[in-house]
Amino acid sequence: MSISDPLALAGGGGAQVRAVHDEFHGDLLEVSMGPHHPSTHGVFRMIVTLDGEQIVKLKPVFGYLHRNHEKIAENTSYLGSMPYTDRLDYFCSMTNNWAYALAVEKLSGQPVPERAEYLRVILAELTRLLNHTCLAGFLMQDCGCSGTPLMYAFREREKILDLFESLSGSRMMCNYQRFGGCRVGPSADWLEAARKLAAGYGKFLDEFEALLTGNEIIMARTQGVGRLSPELAISAGITGPMLRAAGVNYDLRKVDGYGVYPRFDFRIPLGDHGDVYDRYMIRVLEMRESIKILEQAFAGLPAGPILDAKAKNRGFRPKPGEAYGRIEGPKGEIGFYLISDGGANPLRYRIRPPSFINLTVLEDLCLGRTVADAVVILGSIDIVLGEVDR
Repeated sequence: MSISDPLALAGGGGAQVRAVHDEFHGDLLEVSMGPHHPSTHGVFRMIVTLDGEQIVKLKPVFGYLHRNHEKIAENTSYLGSMPYTDRLDYFCSMTNNWAYALAVEKLSGQPVPERAEYLRVILAELTRLLNHTCLAGFLMQDCGCSGTPLMYAFREREKILDLFESLSGSRMMCNYQRFGGCRVGPSADWLEAARKLAAGYGKFLDEFEALLTGNEIIMARTQGVGRLSPELAISAGITGPMLRAAGVNYDLRKVDGYGVYPRFDFRIPLGDHGDVYDRYMIRVLEMRESIKILEQAFAGLPAGPILDAKAKNRGFRPKPGEAYGRIEGPKGEIGFYLISDGGANPLRYRIRPPSFINLTVLEDLCLGRTVADAVVILGSIDIVLGEVDR
């Protein structure tokens, strides 16, 4: 369909096109993909300019899920904002909670009991398993696979969500962390179920890799596609598996050593090419490291309280000051910047979302590739629009 008015591209779903003229490339085709699911990653839109099948320009368009999170938080109590963090990356509410709790604890100087620190690590690594497993499933869907890998991924995700639900009362919007610890403690049965899940996850990964990692079609669709150089990754502020797939050794669990991560023995996998295949493999290797961390955390989990006795969550008024708390979330560095004026609400509340920042290099990764490649490249970035738009 040819559209003469570029504003008409904003309406409706699916792909809409119009002819454009470029002084360097001649006659081109501008395709609007979205805002309804250019892939399977949320309400997102790409305006792609094509020379034949080759992408010469790509403009990401977002904002369809904007919820005014930061301004709401500046008019809400510190504790009242904890459930809102669940709605950022709604795959990873446990790690969202931790990053926010860490920022408030830095602001107030609030200590955290050792048992709570271990439990936070356990929940964070279970979240990493959940996120990376689903990313692999979605990425295979983007490559044109049947729904089998995604269903295998969701089968494993259900097991982790069942654990989250039995612990926090909610499968996805967990609202579990508190300033100075965690809301409730795990039972012995919960810990045993979580141990068994972690112990058996390696077998699932073996089966998953046997299906996908050496598959010729997957390798053809992903190797050499969407290369990200270390220089661009660093200058664009990319973090997480995308950065490490480009060969940059940077993981906040090692760099900052927050929580009790320095007590655990684990390595940081790095890629060689920075392409889609490396981004897939890094996540698989990170899951194997998460299993090692979980085994050590369960073995070393101490007894004791899960919330500091002097912690004040209600009526909380930290002294004037500022703090930035960040953690290595499954998608990269998620951070919260807070300014307190001594009141019950933050004077300033700012989020550093990895999905949004990692998305800024999408055009660089897609130039010279085809539309089919763009869908796979977008999938390899691993975005959640609740975090992109906020």
